[in-house]
Amino acid sequence: MGYLEIVFVVIIVIVSILIFLRSNRNIRHSFSSELFIAFLIIYFILMIGFALIYFLMSQIGFTVLSDISLQAGSTLDRFLRSLYFSGVTLMTVGYGDIYPIGVARFVSLIEAAVGYLLPAAFLYKLIK
Repeated sequence: MGYLEIVFVVIIVIVSILIFLRSNRNIRHSFSSELFIAFLIIYFILMIGFALIYFLMSQIGFTVLSDISLQAGSTLDRFLRSLYFSGVTLMTVGYGDIYPIGVARFVSLIEAAVGYLLPAAFLYKLIK
């Protein structure tokens, strides 16, 4: 059942990005608070979506993080730890206190790429 949940979260994340990129609203060539709020909401959705992917991967039995913090503790603690890792990865900060292991390396690579390229898409949409 865990794989189905991961697929569902991945679909939600992809649809959110596509909705953001395909929005056809007329935006002036200046700062748009509406677009900025949409950008923040997309980032928030992505961060939670990837956190859910990491969390669900650990629930299935994958070792996701180097410190094995997603295998022990309460459900809330494990989710908050995956949310922290997701935020650090999405914002491409990479503090170095935890890092992904195994399949999670590829998931975090995709998340970092999205986090790196989304501001460029935001700027493109702003000046388009």
